[in-house]
Amino acid sequence: MEIQNREYHNSSSFLLKTRIVLVLLGILPFLIVVYLFRYGNLDVTDTVVIFSALALFSILTGFVLLRSASDQLINLSKETSIAKNGESSGPVNITADQELSDIAENFNVILNRLDGVDREIKEQSVQLMKYASDLSESYEKSKIEEELRIRLIRYVGENLVEKLMNSKDGTFPENERRETTVLFADVRSFTTIAESMDAQDVVVMLNEFFDAMVDIVFKNNGILDKFLGDQLMAVFGPIPSENSAPYDAVKSAIEMHDATEALMKVRDKQNKETFEIGIGINTGISIVGNVGAENRMDYTVIGDSVNVAARLQQMAKGGEIIIGEQTYRQIHDRFRAEEKGEISVKNKTVPVICYTVKR
Repeated sequence: MEIQNREYHNSSSFLLKTRIVLVLLGILPFLIVVYLFRYGNLDVTDTVVIFSALALFSILTGFVLLRSASDQLINLSKETSIAKNGESSGPVNITADQELSDIAENFNVILNRLDGVDREIKEQSVQLMKYASDLSESYEKSKIEEELRIRLIRYVGENLVEKLMNSKDGTFPENERRETTVLFADVRSFTTIAESMDAQDVVVMLNEFFDAMVDIVFKNNGILDKFLGDQLMAVFGPIPSENSAPYDAVKSAIEMHDATEALMKVRDKQNKETFEIGIGINTGISIVGNVGAENRMDYTVIGDSVNVAARLQQMAKGGEIIIGEQTYRQIHDRFRAEEKGEISVKNKTVPVICYTVKR
């Protein structure tokens, strides 16, 4: 039975008790006195005495009933106050009139629901704290990875860094033999130029030069292999590209010459030392992989084709690009080049045919 539909007319109802008190205090004494005065032949003095006695009795009886109800209200107030302050998590248990008992029952229902909501909130809070901890840990990890990525990009290029970051164990694929194109670029007459300059100026000059060269290599899908003094070595092929590796390498070489000439024009206006570069490019089968010690690895290429590229670079004059035969076969329909002749390379019995790229 729902509480809101109850009718409070039973013996434990506060409403019935209130009505009884009103009858005792107001109506019953008057009716009794009238009845006795009319049928009991009472005089005025007797009437006053009887009326006073009845009134006193009614007042005391009504007071007792109201005081009982008042005590029940106070008890209910104390019980709900204890629950409100969190000193007790149990239900409100009182012995009282039906209305007050129903109030206590309603309060207990609400209290139980609030306890359930409180438990859910605590569980969700714990879960949210766990999520926050995981999110914070993930953010810190991402931040560290991004900082590492930015540092690595300065050395090996964004494409290669992405390849490394996406690898499962943080290393590159197994060492393999594959076709690559190797580019060497070297400053001509660097020793003579450096002798007439302060050490700090030499370093600044090289940094300006290498900044421009490395950007070009990365832009054309190349990997910066290493710096060798005033020389730069780049590899094309390990990173997938829309173009062939020889095309990317030759395109880089042309752009490197253009960038060097633009840089030298600025230095000439500043009355600073200027220079030219020579570039050698060769394509062939190389061993691609991680070479070095356990705590210091280089992702590099080794093999005969690398030695040939270094030899072609040594032959190149300032502003010249010399390429090997395999490179020429893959780019001759996109770049103008002419045969330069045959050269002998150490440890090779057959001379190497080389070509000069026309910029």
